[in-house]
Amino acid sequence: MRSTRNKTLDLPLDACRAELKKCLFPEAALSEAETADRVLCGDFFSVAPLLPEKSYGLAIVDPPYNLRKDYGGEVFRKRDRAAYTDFTRRWLREVRRLLRDDGSLYVCCDWKSGVLIAPLLEEFFTVRSRITWAREKGRGAAKNWKNSMEDIWFCTVGDDYYFDLDAVKLRRKVKAPYMKDGEPKDWEKTPEGNFRSTCPSNFWDDVTVPFWSMAENTAHPTQKPEKLMAKLILASAAPGERILDPFAGAGTVAVTAKKLGRHFTAVEKNEQYCAWTQIRLSRAETDRRIQGYEDGVFYKK
Repeated sequence: MRSTRNKTLDLPLDACRAELKKCLFPEAALSEAETADRVLCGDFFSVAPLLPEKSYGLAIVDPPYNLRKDYGGEVFRKRDRAAYTDFTRRWLREVRRLLRDDGSLYVCCDWKSGVLIAPLLEEFFTVRSRITWAREKGRGAAKNWKNSMEDIWFCTVGDDYYFDLDAVKLRRKVKAPYMKDGEPKDWEKTPEGNFRSTCPSNFWDDVTVPFWSMAENTAHPTQKPEKLMAKLILASAAPGERILDPFAGAGTVAVTAKKLGRHFTAVEKNEQYCAWTQIRLSRAETDRRIQGYEDGVFYKK
């Protein structure tokens, strides 16, 4: 019996056929208007040629890592270096074609996949940074260190790109407040204490992986947190911007984009995951909360 506090979205496809009907199954070339705020059900390599060229300002890509993983009955198997390199180069080429010249790209990966992905990024983009975020989940290893971190590569098409530093500054408690002329210098007093807004680094230890009692949680095996996506979106997509997610999974990028007032195109070939995304998007109509992000501030929770 599932606990009454378990909020995990795990409906079988037969129970959410109505939601699946809201998705678009592309068969011909699509316009920007037709792809705005839509879930496209299909394989990205088949869908990409139907999308309008240079129509997105940001792409967030969470591709299958190079390991065996069951995605709703379809198994992605570990490939040799040449095969995974070819797979990566194929989707990178399509993403580059779809991004504007002032566009940005974030690519999620683990350390093994990152070794192969990083050199390929430089073939198509300018690599700006590697973000490492701590994920407290993970299995121990008898003869190795437990893997409790993942990476996100930040890239841009060129040197002219959007980045809103103020939107992602960290709010930290001031331990030794400095005063100038009797007034706080570079910090503020609040009823909760003294705080300073600081520039974010490329190491994030304030993100919680979704778990069973969180409203955003689904049964997708590699779901990313909404808070994680919120940081990327707020930094690199202005309000109203168009965001592409070519491997959408259970729709975290799309849902977070909607909650933050950005447009999205989510591409996913698994019909069950597409239906779950539509359910989450419907919930976001009335509930735009993002755990760990309140009133424009990221909190460590």
